[in-house]
Amino acid sequence: MKYTGSDISVGALFGFVIVLTLVEMYFSYAHDRKLYTKQDTWTNIYLMVSAIVINLGMKTATFFLLEYCYQFRLFQISNVWIYWTVLILAQDFLYWFLHTVGHYVRFFWAMHVTHHSSEHFNLTTGFRSTVFEPLYRVFFYLPLAFMGFTAMDILFAYLVTQIYGNLVHTQYKINFPKWYEYVFVTPSHHRVHHASNVRYLDKNMGMVLILWDRMFGTFQAELPEDEIKYGLTTQPKDTGPVNIIFHEFIALTADVKKAPTFMDKVKYILNPPGWSHDGSTKIAKIMQQELHEAEELKKQQDQNKVKDLNEQERMLSSIG
Repeated sequence: MKYTGSDISVGALFGFVIVLTLVEMYFSYAHDRKLYTKQDTWTNIYLMVSAIVINLGMKTATFFLLEYCYQFRLFQISNVWIYWTVLILAQDFLYWFLHTVGHYVRFFWAMHVTHHSSEHFNLTTGFRSTVFEPLYRVFFYLPLAFMGFTAMDILFAYLVTQIYGNLVHTQYKINFPKWYEYVFVTPSHHRVHHASNVRYLDKNMGMVLILWDRMFGTFQAELPEDEIKYGLTTQPKDTGPVNIIFHEFIALTADVKKAPTFMDKVKYILNPPGWSHDGSTKIAKIMQQELHEAEELKKQQDQNKVKDLNEQERMLSSIG
């Protein structure tokens, strides 16, 4: 069997991720940081294997669909450096869009939720795959074929950026230069993305570049005063791997059934998670707006208290 340079590169990068995972696991146990649990790690591996099986099943169809669309390319970039730069940038942006849809459309959230279901955050969380994503991911990447990028190059670029995305799943503090944190996704950015705190919901969607989030208003820095809590806003009681995959589909089906009108049923499927026809639950943006208003109110109250104290001190000093 003959291996290509791409095969060797991906294999080396994937091996590097495995080694780093084992190192992080060792230091976690050595320093009793409790970043890993056996059940959670095995669930991550189960979900990764499930996604790989579906990926392999879809690989041929994905490849031929991209190759078919490549025939209708609108232009061709001849310079190899510009070719790969544009491909990586375009692919990363389309991933940001794919990821954002996974958070703002409940039907897609029902599939993506598996990646966010762990209450732990470590390098194996990066393997906690969105199991059914390979069934629809190719449709988000079709523009790349029309832009003149071959199927093999698109798939290779995706693998490379995916490996980078795995590396930022760590709680270890890493001090990056300011310019790097402004441009690229860091572990701190991605810790925010996996948080269930209201402030952090649906933020930092980027895989490699955090610039997309800064440009489109989905960026949120990690704040020391709002300590991250990992997992979902409502954790499923059954954390078995099968339920982790299907629990949100079950909840979505129940909501669709109870919806009083056809349009409400459609809205449950297409609106963001948390939307409800009777207002009994709220989407993340509404909760964040309420949090902001509450914080502004408290800030104003604190300022008024300080003014009152200053006024009292001024009056006492004038009497004295």
